[in-house]
Amino acid sequence: MKISLVTVTYNSAETLRDTMQSVLNQTFKDVEYIIVDGKSKDNTIDIVKEFEPLFEGRLRWVSEPDKGIYDAMNKGVKMATGDVVGILNSDDFFASNKVLEKVNAAFTENPALEGVYADVRYVDWHDTSKTVRIFSGKDFKREKLCWGKMPPHPSFYVKRECYDKFGLYSLDYPICSDYDMFVKMIWEENINTLYINDIFVNMRSGGTSSNGLKVHRKIMRERMRCVREHKLPSNFFKQSWRYVERVLSLIKK
Repeated sequence: MKISLVTVTYNSAETLRDTMQSVLNQTFKDVEYIIVDGKSKDNTIDIVKEFEPLFEGRLRWVSEPDKGIYDAMNKGVKMATGDVVGILNSDDFFASNKVLEKVNAAFTENPALEGVYADVRYVDWHDTSKTVRIFSGKDFKREKLCWGKMPPHPSFYVKRECYDKFGLYSLDYPICSDYDMFVKMIWEENINTLYINDIFVNMRSGGTSSNGLKVHRKIMRERMRCVREHKLPSNFFKQSWRYVERVLSLIKK
């Protein structure tokens, strides 16, 4: 089984080496690594070229303007030729060298499986040995999408044919297209998924959808549009509940 791994970059020079090295370190080698760059103005592409020979033909990349992060992800998915596709953000890096080995084992042992997901560890931007919090997929169930919950997107691997059947990331949701994708694949199509009890990715705290009240207002507006579009049995209170749970978890600490 071949895994296609997509990393989207734009002025990512500060963190990209960690990301690419973590891919290079994976024990599972049947990996097609795809980097989609949005015409970076820093030395992102210099780093890509520096690493390119180390991948021995397994790295493909493109650098051109795009319409945002999900447009770039769609380009990567379209370029993919693997049986399974995963997304690794340019601020993130694998939590161990055996992540893709475990992904491969899950799909190989269960041919009917269509998607897998695990946990993500949020780490301090500057001190990545410091854990900020764990985003676990352990308690996720299909119906929790109605309560604003979803599996950790950076840990999600899905058969490429699911994108062919159900479509790519919608550009109508600049921040929440990952949630919209989960609603399509897991709520509407009820694809066969499996939770793997492990941390797949270290994610630097402070990404596109994690900072500021203004951003969270945009997230809620997008979420509510998604609810209406897909006729999800949800409402503003249900979509807000995840914030309440997060506060409660911090109080318990």
